Amino acid sequence: MARVTVEDCIDKVSNRFELVMVAAQRARKIGSGAQLTVSRDNDKNPVVSLREIAGETVTPADLKEEIITSYQRFQPQDDEEEKIDLMDGEKEWAEMAENTASGMYASEEFDESDEEESDEDDEEPSLGDIAGV
Repeated sequence: MARVTVEDCIDKVSNRFELVMVAAQRARKIGSGAQLTVSRDNDKNPVVSLREIAGETVTPADLKEEIITSYQRFQPQDDEEEKIDLMDGEKEWAEMAENTASGMYASEEFDESDEEESDEDDEEPSLGDIAGV
């Protein structure tokens, strides 16, 4: 086959755009060292890939599958949970948070009047106080 054209390959692959994707995938594989199924005849990788598709030495279905798998990201799911190391003091903070949530610190010793007094002392002065009004 001296010259390969789209018409030579279109009966192997249903549409031109898909043909371009499949041929490009095969050309990349050839460029990365894949074994040729036709003689090179001093042709470049895209031409060789089109000649392989036209000669049916490679199947477009396999090339489509390679395209799909090249874009997939597989993240294996571990059955066991990862053990996370706690930082210094983190365990104590977690215990304090649990105790606060369970109401351990909400005892009779805590008086609402104590909270009101401390809030008054901690309040920032208003603009009127600052201006002297």
